[in-house]
Amino acid sequence: MKENIALSRLSQGWVWPAVVTVALLAGCAAPRQPAQRAPVVDRSAVPASSAATQPLPPGAENAGRPGFYTVRPGDTLIRIGLETGQSWRDIQAWNGLVNPDRIEVGQVLRVVPPEPVVAVAPVTETAATQGTATQPIAASRAPSRPLSDTSPAPPPAATTAPAAPPPSPPVAASDNVQFIWPANGPVIAPFDEVRNRGVGIGGRAGDPVLAAADGRVVYAGAGLRGYGNLIILKHNNTYLTAYAHNQALLVREDQTVRQGQQIAQMGSSDTDRVKLHFEVRRQGRPVDPLNHLPAR
Repeated sequence: MKENIALSRLSQGWVWPAVVTVALLAGCAAPRQPAQRAPVVDRSAVPASSAATQPLPPGAENAGRPGFYTVRPGDTLIRIGLETGQSWRDIQAWNGLVNPDRIEVGQVLRVVPPEPVVAVAPVTETAATQGTATQPIAASRAPSRPLSDTSPAPPPAATTAPAAPPPSPPVAASDNVQFIWPANGPVIAPFDEVRNRGVGIGGRAGDPVLAAADGRVVYAGAGLRGYGNLIILKHNNTYLTAYAHNQALLVREDQTVRQGQQIAQMGSSDTDRVKLHFEVRRQGRPVDPLNHLPAR
């Protein structure tokens, strides 16, 4: 009896390890589930990206070339003209823009005049260049006079040389501009190339704003944010001046003005106080007006 109980307990002790072993072996024998992986995309079957298929902005082939400007966010033709020292109407014409308000970021615009096309006259080959001998034409000889005719021979016909074209008027040096103060008030805001690209001149509403030099009005309006009622004068191929925050504008675009002529009335449009914001731009780059104005 005791032997049977011992054998029974012994057999039970061996059963559980065996069951665990079998279970482990069964687990090892079971097929493993594949790990979760990112889907694989067959790039050869995917068409080209939409960015590659979209057309490039107009003029993109000229990006980075001298004399061209790439449109940035927030740009307008007026601002581009101020930044490049050109009239916005000229930029519109040079680029064939029907609507000056329809420009897009990344578009490349010409901001210098296009090179003039010089017509070349066709070269006509003469008989000498063709290598053929020429024979005198009898009809072209002057008729011989009889020996008894003692009258003097008529003088040969005078040949008139074509008149030379008049010389072009001399072009003034691009830097030869003498500015005057555009207003009589004190300087209340100094020049800063980043925060204040001109000087602020104080005064009262309605005070006269004068043209700092002879020039042409290339902009007169309120289309440039932050400048209020604005006038831009082009003096030559180098210099522009800008007159901002006016109360009233007294000139129109394309009008020629003289130095000292009143072009506006001082005001506070698009600013917090009455003042004239005056800029001098050299080839579109703002420079300190105090370096170009006479000392007071």
